[in-house]
Amino acid sequence: MPASGRGSIGRIGRRLGALAIDWACAVVISIAFFAYDSLATLAVFCAVQLVFIPTLGGSPGHRLVGLRLTRLDGGWAGLWRPVVRTALLALVIPAVIWDADQRGLHDKAAGTVLVRA
Repeated sequence: MPASGRGSIGRIGRRLGALAIDWACAVVISIAFFAYDSLATLAVFCAVQLVFIPTLGGSPGHRLVGLRLTRLDGGWAGLWRPVVRTALLALVIPAVIWDADQRGLHDKAAGTVLVRA
């Protein structure tokens, strides 16, 4: 993968920005429909990940900050990879442990990478 520009690995600033956007949207939906239940917020967040990653190549937050989720070889993430990635993301700990390439354990387990679009 290139060191910078399109196709390079998404760095921490963009990742955190995408996470903040997705979580804020989940909170708004949770407030509107579930009287701000924290489990409902997590469920909405996970549902957004599961719906948008296979269809748009990333969550709304990913797409807004210029990221997309792909397999390591650049192909479509498929259907099972977003499920594994989202389950581990919901556990938080795998998402905050990175390797030298700044890929979280949730991405490594799913065989995915967030790249700049």
